[in-house]
Formats: sequence, C-alpha cells, structure tokens
Amino acid sequence: MLQFGNVITAMITPFKADGTVDCNAFLTVGRHLIDNGSDGLLVAGTTGEGATLTAEEKLKLFRLAVENFGRETLVMANVGSNDTAATVAFAKEAAKTGADCLLVIVPYYNKPNQDGCYAHFAAVAKAVDLPIVIYNVPGRTGGKILPETVVRLAKDFPNIVGIKEASGSLEAASVIARDTHDGFYVYSGDDSLTLPIVAVGGTGVISVVSHIIGREMNAIVQAHKDGKVAEAAQLHRKYVDVMTGIFCTVSPTPIKTCCNMLGLPGGTFRLPMVEANDKVKKFLENMMKKAGIM
Repeated sequence: MLQFGNVITAMITPFKADGTVDCNAFLTVGRHLIDNGSDGLLVAGTTGEGATLTAEEKLKLFRLAVENFGRETLVMANVGSNDTAATVAFAKEAAKTGADCLLVIVPYYNKPNQDGCYAHFAAVAKAVDLPIVIYNVPGRTGGKILPETVVRLAKDFPNIVGIKEASGSLEAASVIARDTHDGFYVYSGDDSLTLPIVAVGGTGVISVVSHIIGREMNAIVQAHKDGKVAEAAQLHRKYVDVMTGIFCTVSPTPIKTCCNMLGLPGGTFRLPMVEANDKVKKFLENMMKKAGIM
C-alpha cells in the first residue's frame, strides 16, 4: 500500500550556469532529502520552479526520481495548470513515468468558481488511476477551493486522496480533516502551520524548509502523533523562525540560497526568478547560524 509519510519535500530544481537542468545536482539533493527526514519527494512543484520547466523537462525529472529513489520513497509529480485539458493530457503522460501520485493545483488566473473547481479535479480524476493530491494555494492562484468542495471530491472520487492546504486557514484544514474519510491526507502547505494542522487531524507537511531541517520537521510531526505534545511544541518554537524566515522573499529564492550556502547544489534560477540580494543572503546566513544549522 502506498505510504504517505510525515514530510514530503517540495524539491528545488537545480540549474546549471547555462540555464539547463542539472540532473546530477537534482539527484544529490534528492539523496540528501531522503537521508535527512523526507518521506517523499514532490518534483517540479512551485519550489522546483515548475512554472518555467518544459513538459519534457518535468517528465525527465519524474523519471529520474522514480528510477533513483522510487524503491525507497514516495514520488509525487506536479502536473497541474490552469487549463483542464492540458492538465489531463499531462497527467496521463506523468502516469507513464512510474510516479506514485500527482499534485494538481487549483487553476490559477482563471479563478473558477466552486463548480468549476469540482469539474476540473473531477476531469483529472476520471482520466488517471493514480492518487491525486489537491493543491490549494490562493496566494499563488488568485482563487481557492473551499472545504466543502474538497469533501465532495473526496467522496466522489476514491483516487482524490489528499490536499496540500496552503491557504493559511487552520479552519479550512480542520473542516477538511473532520469531514473527509479516514484515509484522506491533509498536508500543511505552510511550514510554520505544520504543528497546528497536525493537531487538528492533519497528516504532516509538504515542506520547503525540510531541505535544511528535514529531520527536525519530521520529529515535530511524529512527536505530536506519539502524544508527546510538549516535545512537539518545543521543537516548533525552536525552529519557527527558520520556518518563516525561509520565506523572507519569494520562494524558492531563499531555500535555494540556503542550500548553496550549506554546500548542497541548489544551482541557479530561471527568470523571472533571480539570485538573492546581499541583504537577503545576510539574513539567511544569520537565521541559520542562530538556529544552529550553519
């Protein structure tokens, strides 16, 4: 049975100086994540600069992750877009790579109403057999899917198995966790809300900060699940400045910068993403030193 763990890391995509995908660096980062607290890898998501990856590049990364890590960890492929037909077509292609499950974002820019959101996810669910995780991130999309729509989808489609809830709403996460079936996974899409969401019935986190504190994020989730509430809270308080600081400017600029500082091959960026300025670099360096990461 497919296992969804405590921490799924939304992987960065390293690029070479000439702008091409650095596959060797991708594998190095993936190995580091698996060895340091990640139960799964989300490939070509927002943190992976998926918006500027071609379909061919994404499929290549899905295959790389499956071939190199698929026997030991969950591989989640990001296939979503704001075009339902294109999302369905790409989901079918992604399924052929051997990925374990798919991440599908709420359509951006179009801002569909709840009937439109339902129809979008229903179309993808009907087209593929793979498990699907909904990605709700209003700050990126301009629209959102409401808890009642998520609950309806979970009841109507057995392969819609979870949500990455990044609306910042603990109420939404609570309602979804309450009203969906026991096998539905509610992941925090905000690192700093991991513990609160787990506390109301969530599964864990689809994380950015786990590139640098993966073991710690996993420990927070597991401690709460084990009934060690005070220990979980203590760890949360210890690292909350890192969980929030990693978003001091638009992601994935900070996390890639931190990886490079720590000797992980984060690589360069693709426009319109750019390198961190000196002020951001200094902030991140101080943040990691204060937390004992550097």
